[in-house]
Amino acid sequence: MNARTLKIALAASVALNLFAVAAGATLLVGRANVEHRLDAQQRAPRDRPFLTVVEGLDPAVRDRVRDTLRASALAAHPDFEQTRLKRREAVALARSANFDPAQVSALLEQSRVAELRGRARLEADAVAVLATLEPADRAALSEILTRRGRTVVRDKGERAAREAPRPPRG
Repeated sequence: MNARTLKIALAASVALNLFAVAAGATLLVGRANVEHRLDAQQRAPRDRPFLTVVEGLDPAVRDRVRDTLRASALAAHPDFEQTRLKRREAVALARSANFDPAQVSALLEQSRVAELRGRARLEADAVAVLATLEPADRAALSEILTRRGRTVVRDKGERAAREAPRPPRG
């Protein structure tokens, strides 16, 4: 074999190896995605997204349920906004030099009351929707009454301030 033939063979070998590595990586990523989707389908019903539950309903019922619950969520939105606002105010006051335990407790109480008011609205509207459904649809949709944990979204500036080194006391 001459040098030119060896160079061509080496280039072909490198190209083939790169193709094999790319195909293997694609296979692994695709398999992980499929497994993730299968796990999501096998999860407990309360862990599934709400829209996944609604999608299983008859189209006419699905649209009515989705519209009604969306309107309910929009109506309860101000209560949950007040919940977040009062909690942020309590945290800011607790961090400030003007810390007042009674005021922080009052703000936290106002936050809880607003959250309960919003949750009560959502639950009452959900029960009203469930009352209009056939037993099979009602059974499938009843998981909307399960209480899900809150997802806390924090401001990155607040996190940086919390994680900043503190001066020693004393």
